[in-house]
Amino acid sequence: MPADKIGARPWVMLALGLLAQTATSMLVSTPAFLIPELHTERGVPLATAGLLASTTAVGMVIALVAWGALADRIGERWVLAGGLALAALAAVGAAATSANFVTLGVFLVVGGIAAASSSPASGRLVIGWFPKNRRGLAMGIRQMSQPLGVALAAVVVPPLAAGPGIAAALGASFLLCGALSVTCAIVLREPIRPSAATMTAVASNPYRGNATLLRIHLVSILLVVPQFTVSTFGLIWLISDQKLTATVAGIVVGVSQLIGAFGRIAVGVWSDRAGSRMRPLRIVALAAVVAMLLLAAVGLVVTPVAVVVLIVAATITVADNGLAFAAVAEIAGPRWSGRAIGAQNTGQWVGASAVGPLAGLLIGLVGYPLTFVVAGVCALIAVPLVPSAGDADHGTPAAATAVSASR
Repeated sequence: MPADKIGARPWVMLALGLLAQTATSMLVSTPAFLIPELHTERGVPLATAGLLASTTAVGMVIALVAWGALADRIGERWVLAGGLALAALAAVGAAATSANFVTLGVFLVVGGIAAASSSPASGRLVIGWFPKNRRGLAMGIRQMSQPLGVALAAVVVPPLAAGPGIAAALGASFLLCGALSVTCAIVLREPIRPSAATMTAVASNPYRGNATLLRIHLVSILLVVPQFTVSTFGLIWLISDQKLTATVAGIVVGVSQLIGAFGRIAVGVWSDRAGSRMRPLRIVALAAVVAMLLLAAVGLVVTPVAVVVLIVAATITVADNGLAFAAVAEIAGPRWSGRAIGAQNTGQWVGASAVGPLAGLLIGLVGYPLTFVVAGVCALIAVPLVPSAGDADHGTPAAATAVSASR
């Protein structure tokens, strides 16, 4: 099928992958938006609340590569449907035990394990259903899921936690994940795979003898620090330092995530037209440095400008993900894309799971402005580590052959 006439089915499959990962992203993000209730209303120390907020990230780290390997072996349909069903059950368990922080944390870890299924499976859907000259756009749309999930959690979770309670806030994830599990099981279809002979050509480990994938993973780990500093502590910063109400602050964070979601699409289209994932990635990393320094500067005073700067920072710090994921999947090829995407996301969630408690501790010691500066320094370190366009933008010859054969 010509690259410019891909039909309706790929877009339907992309929509399912987007919705599935939005649901799991909401579950993963929910603990961060319980922080105002835990810290402000119940007196839980910020470092402790940050640790609880990182539990779902820990679960993601445990399971991402395993889910990717399973998707490589059995395909995307049942990985997505089964993972969403397990996520729904974990949300129920967390809601039922929300009064006990230990059991709540355990169920949130299980929720993170289940939520990890959506990333490699939906990433494989994009690579399998879309030609290379449309993957930046498609992956940008798919990567909207994380900020959309955060935005949904930002709007839904704080008022539910403050009103009906933490159990009700977790129940929202149960409803969404459960409904999408059934939908994926019924509707989702997998792309045509390369022939066995072609698959054999790409069976070799893409990590062996080449550091390009590892460099992209490391860049993404560093860039996740400003991203999760903003998404985890932006809400409580607006409430405690900028004197916004919890409801207004939640709306601001939700709007910032929605804008960031569309920003990912714009960056993906940019990479398609530029014929490069790495050049835009390097520019986004530099922009993240500037955004975090601006956030630190406005954090020194109480000002309405802080709202605008937070929205800008949230938009920029989520923009790199689609570029990195598309590059990783293209370089790895169809035989290894699930595992490579799993490894990519594992590195990011290792960083994310550390951001919660460490940034919370740092905020308690030195305040928000200097913490934002530290996050900006992490982005600065990432800039020279971005691989050159020649190393990363063309994948491997075998991978390119396999993807072409699958069209």
